[in-house]
Amino acid sequence: MQASHLYLVLGWMSVGLGIVGVLLPILPTTPFMLLAAWLFGKGSPRLHAWINNHPQFGPPIRHWNEHGVINSRAKITAMTAFVVMIAASLIFVESRWVVMIQLMVAIPVSCFILSRPSRLPTQLPLSQGGEPGTGA
Repeated sequence: MQASHLYLVLGWMSVGLGIVGVLLPILPTTPFMLLAAWLFGKGSPRLHAWINNHPQFGPPIRHWNEHGVINSRAKITAMTAFVVMIAASLIFVESRWVVMIQLMVAIPVSCFILSRPSRLPTQLPLSQGGEPGTGA
């Protein structure tokens, strides 16, 4: 299998998981769509353009790519998913190593997610160096 085909297969799998995330509140959609956009960027310019211009999935992808923005809803969903999964592991899994590994992943990932801006930057007034129509 060629590398471009592998990128496409993984990209479509990521889109599938993202769509499942739309239906299941505990599974975040945005990270899977970001991954799909990256994979499609490696494997198919046409699919990369499609996902970046999709009316539902395109704006969060563009906001991330252009400004590093993760919206508040995605942040809340990610944090909720971490808490629910770790709590479920504490209740249902006998091995505490599982919880320790989850915490070792969840804490730095949470810090990163929460450190990202939640909104697009506002446009600076022209008197402060902003340019018309650039958003900065």
